[in-house]
Amino acid sequence: MRKMVRIKGVQPLSGYRVRLTFTNDSVRDVDLGRYLHGPIFESIRIDPVYFRTIHVDPVAGTVVWDNGADIDPDVLFKDLTPAWAEKKSAAA
Repeated sequence: MRKMVRIKGVQPLSGYRVRLTFTNDSVRDVDLGRYLHGPIFESIRIDPVYFRTIHVDPVAGTVVWDNGADIDPDVLFKDLTPAWAEKKSAAA
């Protein structure tokens, strides 16, 4: 059985960009701007200092902030469309 790839490291870059290190040792620079949607991400979107508090939850293997916001590691690894955007497209 294939082991799921999770995030083991995150480094904030400029803007909403971060450098992610995955458990398969791949490294990818990702712009998280398109994922920062909804009320839980509001303080993260408007405060660059707060955005930079991003860290890895070692149990879930994903990026998180202290307010409980997180982004699915599968979405980040596979460059998937965020769930909120898929729902919006389906409704249109």
